[in-house]
Amino acid sequence: MSDPFRKLRLTPVEECAPGTPALPSSFRRSFRPHDARYLADQLHAAEACPAASPTAAVTPLGALLARHIIRDGEVVLLVLKPSLWFILLSSMRFIAAVAMMAMVAITLEGRYNREWFYLEAAIFLVAGRVMFSVLQWMGRMYVLTDMRVIRLSGVFKLEIFDCALRKIARTQITTSPKERVCATGSIEITPADENCAPGTWQTIRRPREVHDLIVSTINKAKHNAYNAGAAA
Repeated sequence: MSDPFRKLRLTPVEECAPGTPALPSSFRRSFRPHDARYLADQLHAAEACPAASPTAAVTPLGALLARHIIRDGEVVLLVLKPSLWFILLSSMRFIAAVAMMAMVAITLEGRYNREWFYLEAAIFLVAGRVMFSVLQWMGRMYVLTDMRVIRLSGVFKLEIFDCALRKIARTQITTSPKERVCATGSIEITPADENCAPGTWQTIRRPREVHDLIVSTINKAKHNAYNAGAAA
């Protein structure tokens, strides 16, 4: 079954938002440029024929295409999904715990020849957890526009983290030992409003380059807002 998210790739910043600092060439090659007209055409198609997209309100891709997330006049600068390492890293603790319990159970009950029972139970639990991690990976999408930072997530229900660029207090790269081994990292985005919980772009490739793009876009948005306020 084809992955619908393969069509969403990095949109060249210099094509869709003149004046925004572009990514390094090596970074653009890694994510491959995506024609900005494709996303615009799909947005217009979903808006004109909402009945043709029955899952548009419940999936990250459908939410984007049905304009439930992207607003009129908003320019998409970056669309990312977590690295595939997300599936393994999010399951690692559970897998380790199940393996330890299975080993202890086999050691204690070995005289009753139940090794296969515990082994099969462990395999079943691990397979279920990995499948759930796959669903989590499929349901995650990170979006940067010229106005907001967005994170779409959720397995059974779409969860949205949405923060305007000019209302972001700070951003930082957080890299766990597991992510460091896999050459990935996470970006924590903290809103200026203390009542809003931080949002995290978890386990992404090239976190420093992505972070630099987010910071430069935030600075530009705040600068434009300041100039607009001064002009008024």
